[in-house]
Amino acid sequence: MARPEVLDGIKQAEREAEEIREEARTDRDERIEEARERAEEIREEARKEADALEEQRMTEAREEIESDRQEILEEGEAEREALRFRAETQREDTVSYVVDRFVDRTEEIDAQT
Repeated sequence: MARPEVLDGIKQAEREAEEIREEARTDRDERIEEARERAEEIREEARKEADALEEQRMTEAREEIESDRQEILEEGEAEREALRFRAETQREDTVSYVVDRFVDRTEEIDAQT
């Protein structure tokens, strides 16, 4: 093989090697970009799941708070009714006591005169 043919063969081999390296770089860059895109998709999916979980927990917390609030209101209403009943009873007892004392005092005054 003549020297020019050998040099041409080497140059051709170098061009082919450079093409292979360039294809490898391009392939690498494409794979890196795909990986970045997939990572972003995963992050976005995770954000959406976290938002949904947060909303679910907030809804559950609101429902629990409303349930507790209702229970407290019902207990307060029951206590109010009990206090009102006791106040009514005590008022009747107080009125009876005052009337009895008034009558007794009136009788005492009448007895003295």
